[in-house]
Amino acid sequence: MSEDLNETLHFTKNWQQQLAEAFNNIESLCHYLRLSVNDLPVSVAAAENFPLRVPLSFAASMQKGNPNDPLLRQVLPIKNELFAYPGFSNDPVGDLPSATQTGVLHKYHGRVLFINTGSCAINCRYCFRRNFPYADLQLSKQNENAGIQYIQDNPDISEVILSGGDPLLLNDTRLAKLVAQLNAIPHLKRIRIHTRLPIVLPARITDDLINTLTQSSKQIVIVVHCNHANEISPRVITAFKLLRNKGITLFNQSVLLKDVNDNVAVLCELSEQLFGQGIIPYYLHLLDKATGTGHFEVSETVAIDLIKEVQATLPGYLVPKLVKEQAGALSKQTIL
Repeated sequence: MSEDLNETLHFTKNWQQQLAEAFNNIESLCHYLRLSVNDLPVSVAAAENFPLRVPLSFAASMQKGNPNDPLLRQVLPIKNELFAYPGFSNDPVGDLPSATQTGVLHKYHGRVLFINTGSCAINCRYCFRRNFPYADLQLSKQNENAGIQYIQDNPDISEVILSGGDPLLLNDTRLAKLVAQLNAIPHLKRIRIHTRLPIVLPARITDDLINTLTQSSKQIVIVVHCNHANEISPRVITAFKLLRNKGITLFNQSVLLKDVNDNVAVLCELSEQLFGQGIIPYYLHLLDKATGTGHFEVSETVAIDLIKEVQATLPGYLVPKLVKEQAGALSKQTIL
C-alpha cells in the first residue's frame, strides 16, 4: 500500500485511533520524513527520559528531507537534552508548592488550575512539565469531587483552567461530567481549556465535544498552543472553524524557541495566520527552565529586540504579550 494511501486511510479514523497510531520511536519518524537517523543528533537516552510521541497529523506538516524543520525540532529527542544547564530544574514555575488539593493548583487570585491528566497527544521537548509528578497530582476520578468542593468553598474563584497534560484527551463522557459539575457552581464565570489538540490532533474537535462545550452555562475560553505558522494545516483550519462558528473564544500562546520561531518574519507570519482563523495571538512565553530544555532558550534581551521588531511591523492587536513565568509570583510577568 502506498504511503499516500496509508495517510488517507489514517485520517478517516476517529481521534482515538489516530492517537494510538502516533509515532513513538525515532526510527519510524525519521523514515517517514526521509531522514537518516545517522545524520541527526538524536538520543535514545533522551527518548527514554521523555518518550517521543508525535501524531501523524502533526508530522504530515513537516517538510520531508529537512533535518532543520521547525516542527521536527520541537519533537525530536536529541543529545542536548542530557546536558545540565545552570538554573534549570524539574519544577521551573513553582507548580508543586501551589498544589492545594490533589490535581488543583491555586497560584493566582481568582482562578485555579486542574491537572486533569498527565497525558498529551504530543510530547513537546521544551515542555515545562516534562518532569512533573503526574502520578501524584493529576486529577483522578476519585479526586475530582475534592477539587470541585475546593472551588465551591472558595467564592473568590471565578475561573477554572483545565490543563495537564492535555485536558481534551479526557473522553467525552468524563469531560461532560466535569463541565456539568462546574456549571453547578454559582460563583464560577468561566471554564478555560489549555490544549494543543486542535493543532496536533485536530480530529479531536468533534461535534460531540463542541456540543459539550457550547451547552455549558459558563463562558468557554480555549487557549491553543501554536509556535509556528507551518503547524496550521488544512485539518487544523477546519478544527478552528468548527470552534469559532460556535462562538467559542479562542486565544493562542506560543513559546519562544531557539531555531524554531526566534525570527521576526516567523513570528509575524504566525500572528497573521492565527488571526486569519479568528484566534487572538495572546502570549509569547520565554522558555520555562525545565531540566532537559536548555538548548531551546532565547535570552530575554534577544526576545525584547524581537518583539519590538514585531511591534514595528504589525498592528498592535496582532502582537502577543511577551511574558515569563516566575515561581511564587502572583501573575505572569509581562516583559513587553
